[in-house]
Amino acid sequence: MARRTLAMLILAGLALNAPAAPPAKVYVVLWFDTEDYILPASDDAALRLANWLDKEGIRATFKIVGEKARTLEMRGRKDVIAALNKHEIGYHANWHSVQPTPAMYLSNLGWDEGVAEFDRREGSGVADVKRIFGRLPTCYGQPGSSWGPQSFGAMQKWGVNIYLDAGKHISLDGRPHYYCGLLTLYNLSHTIRTNLGGEKDLRAAEDRFLEARKKLLDEGGGVVSIVYHPCEFVHEKFWDGVNFNKGANPPREEWKVPPQKTDEASKVAYDTFEAYLRFIQRFPEVQFVTATDLAKVYRDPAKGRNFGRADVERIIDQVGAEVSFQRHEGFTLSAAEAFAVMNAAFCTHPAVRDFVVKLDASPLGPTGETVVMPESVATDASQFLRTAADVQSYLRHHGRVPSIVWLGSKPVTPEAYFITLAKMLKLKLDSKPLPESIALAPAKLAVARHAFPDDPSLWGWVIFPPGFRAPLMMDLARKQTWTIKPAINHGPAEPKP
Repeated sequence: MARRTLAMLILAGLALNAPAAPPAKVYVVLWFDTEDYILPASDDAALRLANWLDKEGIRATFKIVGEKARTLEMRGRKDVIAALNKHEIGYHANWHSVQPTPAMYLSNLGWDEGVAEFDRREGSGVADVKRIFGRLPTCYGQPGSSWGPQSFGAMQKWGVNIYLDAGKHISLDGRPHYYCGLLTLYNLSHTIRTNLGGEKDLRAAEDRFLEARKKLLDEGGGVVSIVYHPCEFVHEKFWDGVNFNKGANPPREEWKVPPQKTDEASKVAYDTFEAYLRFIQRFPEVQFVTATDLAKVYRDPAKGRNFGRADVERIIDQVGAEVSFQRHEGFTLSAAEAFAVMNAAFCTHPAVRDFVVKLDASPLGPTGETVVMPESVATDASQFLRTAADVQSYLRHHGRVPSIVWLGSKPVTPEAYFITLAKMLKLKLDSKPLPESIALAPAKLAVARHAFPDDPSLWGWVIFPPGFRAPLMMDLARKQTWTIKPAINHGPAEPKP
């Protein structure tokens, strides 16, 4: 009994001396779609907001439209540029609402052509924002609901690695996630702003924030997203709705200035906004962050990671009857990443017991048409080995999961190959021979549910022409759910020495 009591005291002492887990944080990312290049008063609104936030010690993320940056330069608004530059600069399309908007011109394009077209139309805006503000934008988010998956490929080309916006085209349980290799802050459950009409709006938003704060603290921390537009503090109607409504595309000389709010209405808007942020600041566990800050909090340890034999065995253990992402200790893997690691391990020479596979980059999902597999396809061990080598070559050359996996002359889906690969790799790691006859059965891409099916509600933005739909593009978005995975909250990044 005495020994037991002594042991309990020792354990208690160790627990007291152990480093405490970092307290849970509620990260508030405040961002502004800075877009109105028609109404000059919106320049002054951006200036006032940026200066007030700086005085309060809050860094926001201002996503700048290319033409807005060029307009500030043309109007000589160095004061606005300097004020915004005290915050983080993101990107919000080149022309925003001038037709056609991104979802429209991407809607019938494949992956590679769509990436090239997005870069052609939007890349000059990135270059102008970088030139005028002196730095590359850190993030991108679409105008309105004009979202398209090919934008992620262009962002990788630009070196812009964070997607920040609101919408419902893709989602992973309303939490930060990775999609196409980029941190994606999109369709977050806790996107909470106050409307700008005064006390009633303020109290309703405060109640919603308190509820979100409690839920996030119970989960160990998380993100609240707050979005505004500088122009909404000074206008009665959005600038683009006045000019580009329902697919309209008038020439520049016919653009109309939107009606402005009265000075009193603008004062109410600013006062409501400022009171809301001061309310949020009361809580010590709440921290205002930028998009880049969140990239550090939700950093991805899987990128550049070396996977040894034990790691690969744990990956195999998580492969079930359907294709999905995986959660491991301290990191997550998309289905495409698990596919790449398993295939590389399978292609390792059998005599190499202590192999290491490095995940240098996150592969894309399939981008082309696939096959329909109504039933199983049989092959032999020799062909499966040769197919694995061919898939490895495909991954190296194209950086994506193949749309069709060829077993000689027999095509199968990448999902069927993924499930069978895990089984064959298990046999290989256990030093067992592959069966002479291997059946590849149809399999489901379970993560496809994280892309919203094409639906009129996706395209309700007033700028779209009536009846706009994009079924081919949303099918491409579903294929890229091979790349989706949860982003883990690692807490603040360690400071560099």
